[in-house]
Amino acid sequence: MSTVERTRVDLGGLMQVLGEALYSTPHVAIRELVQNGHDSCERRRHEDEAEFEPSIDVECDAAAHTLTVRDNGAGLTDSEVRDYLATVGTGYTRQLREKTQDAGLIGYFGLGFLSAYVVAERTQVWTCSYQTPDQAWHFASRSGQNFTLTEASARPIGTEVKLHLKEQFHELADASLLRELLNRYCALLPHTVRVGGEAINPDPPPWRLSDVGALRKRKLYMEFAERFETDYRPVTVMPLEESDAEIRGALWLQDGGSFATSDNRNVSVFVRGMLIGKKERELLPKWAGFVGAVLESDVLQPTASRETLQKDATFDRVAEYVREQLIDAMARVAKHESAAWRRVLLRHNEALLGAALSDARLFDLLADDVTVPTSQGDLTIGRVLELSKGKIHVAQNERGGFEELLFGALKVPVVHGVRFGALPFCREYVERRRGQLVVLGTDNDRDLFRPAALDDEATGRIKEWFAAADREVVLSRFQPPDLPFVLIPDREVELKRKIESDEADRRIGSALLGLARIHTEKIHDGAVQKLYVNVDCPAIQALLSAEEPRLSLALRLLRPLESLLADTAVQADIGGALKDYGKALCEVLKGID
Repeated sequence: MSTVERTRVDLGGLMQVLGEALYSTPHVAIRELVQNGHDSCERRRHEDEAEFEPSIDVECDAAAHTLTVRDNGAGLTDSEVRDYLATVGTGYTRQLREKTQDAGLIGYFGLGFLSAYVVAERTQVWTCSYQTPDQAWHFASRSGQNFTLTEASARPIGTEVKLHLKEQFHELADASLLRELLNRYCALLPHTVRVGGEAINPDPPPWRLSDVGALRKRKLYMEFAERFETDYRPVTVMPLEESDAEIRGALWLQDGGSFATSDNRNVSVFVRGMLIGKKERELLPKWAGFVGAVLESDVLQPTASRETLQKDATFDRVAEYVREQLIDAMARVAKHESAAWRRVLLRHNEALLGAALSDARLFDLLADDVTVPTSQGDLTIGRVLELSKGKIHVAQNERGGFEELLFGALKVPVVHGVRFGALPFCREYVERRRGQLVVLGTDNDRDLFRPAALDDEATGRIKEWFAAADREVVLSRFQPPDLPFVLIPDREVELKRKIESDEADRRIGSALLGLARIHTEKIHDGAVQKLYVNVDCPAIQALLSAEEPRLSLALRLLRPLESLLADTAVQADIGGALKDYGKALCEVLKGID
């Protein structure tokens, strides 16, 4: 026979887990106590007919190691102390929000007061409710597991919480640290918060101001962004202040340089006026690594610790809204703030290449302004097309390959496709706009080096002159005609040999190796290098008509150039080539004497 029994709770263990594991930093205790004071003021605003000016005062005593938070909010009756302050997981704020639908209330879980026990060895509370203004109460507890509640001397309506700090948390009684933390946490709270009598949030954020001129408001936005952007100075700030939007705030483009792999998204999120966290970068799109933001929302839901947000459907909806607003704002900057836009392009060109590939509107915005890395420096695609007569040549090897050698002689820029986003961007540009994309590499050798045919005798002589181990000599015609030859690796044959080597068995997993060898089986065996000899070159034509001893001397001058004109992927003996060339040149000079 089964019975229904009530689950028992190990209160000591629960308090320890919640106290020690719920919050990532003891600094949160200060925020939670100020938040409780704020909600108490909100409660009094809703329920008490008497006029009052909400305020929260935070004081510390470094000598006594105490921290005090005082508010003039609704206060608590003795039963409310037991029902809410001394009951884990229960809070009046949640009930009030559900009753009034007030978005200004912050608390929800009834766990905030637990943070006091994290940092304090003894916690004292004096409170007087607006409902019983002639009666005050004193609450005291050390661990939260038990408490005392006694009548207290008469005091003003409101609540005062005093923490007697544990030794390891004495730093929280430092006035400068307190001011720094509350400046960050409470910047958007509507009620005045004072530290040592000085207000730390005297001015509302710019998006709450309606009676300020455009120039003044622009300056306030920049000053506000500079408070939250600690690493880079904002180039320009883009307001989010639609009155009916689920989120308001400011976006800005950072001045510091960024690269494709840099993610400097800096997002501070405030929920109902209180800072939740600075690690919610997912509210900005991944490509926006150069963007900062302060976002205020009443719809985003914090986790129980209130140090991060719940990643739910609302979070996704807000992120989508922010993305749309960011794209529109960047378009406005490009149109109306030309100087700022030039700085953004200069600082974040590679990141903007990636952004252009992520959204058609960003591509249209950026396509003519961003640059791609080429053999002639960073150029816009428009300039590349102009210099290349309507073509975009892209090399997929590192800088200095044979493509750069050939096209450098022709003064045609070659885009370095191995750099982030360059090749995809070029491909996207051709598909959306204009031009012809020419991706250079093994498959394009036949386009660069047109086959040439000479009689058998001339062909045999050329191959004999330039023969070498593991090299194929190929008669060709290519531009420019003054270039006698180019030595390049056959990358497919090179790949096949690497895959089929014993070393590959040790380095590559068997499954991947099997798949790779299926591909390399289709590659013909051949020489690792190809020397393309330009039969249109006057020097090659002169060799064919030369006689000894001039022929041998000319070959001695010409052969070292094989290494000097080689693709950088070829392991060439540059030092030996220069030495041989110098010796041959000396013999020519001696002959002239």
